[in-house]
Amino acid sequence: MKVIASSLRKGNVVDLDGKLYVVLTAENFHPGKGTPTTSIDMRRISDGVKVSERWRTTEMVEKATVDDRDYDFLYEDGEGFHFMEPNTFEQITVSPDVVGDDKVFLTDGIKVSLKTFEGVAIAIELPQKVTVEIIETEPVVKGQTASSSYKPAICSNGIRVMVPPHIGAGTRVVISTEDHSYVERAKG
Repeated sequence: MKVIASSLRKGNVVDLDGKLYVVLTAENFHPGKGTPTTSIDMRRISDGVKVSERWRTTEMVEKATVDDRDYDFLYEDGEGFHFMEPNTFEQITVSPDVVGDDKVFLTDGIKVSLKTFEGVAIAIELPQKVTVEIIETEPVVKGQTASSSYKPAICSNGIRVMVPPHIGAGTRVVISTEDHSYVERAKG
């Protein structure tokens, strides 16, 4: 299926010269003068080699048809990361190089979207937001107003995040999985 380059997103799979690549990052550039372009970092599925491509934003690119289903994370072991399809109870093992830095978000029972091609997991998509607990943060400095700067904190999964001054250790917060930013205090 042909799509325009600017519509490609992280996790999409493209077919270039008969080889499949999974999109790692996609950025659109709109210079003041000249042609808008889309810059894509991809990983070749067959051997894991990373490549970068740049297309004109309106250029047509072949998007591969992959199976995209929700899975529940089960556990990690020496073989990789194990997930289960909740309807069929079918289990799939995903290699560490597919999961990459996203492994910090894989907690018991988290639902992810796995893209598979011919039964092999080629890309993982996390929920946009996850709830984590703050385990360590700096105390509020007297005289610091609520609207002023955020302070560094460490989450239960080890990620560093900047939080508002009123957030203390033990507070559950929602963070974005894409850029690890604070979204809001968790409700309930």
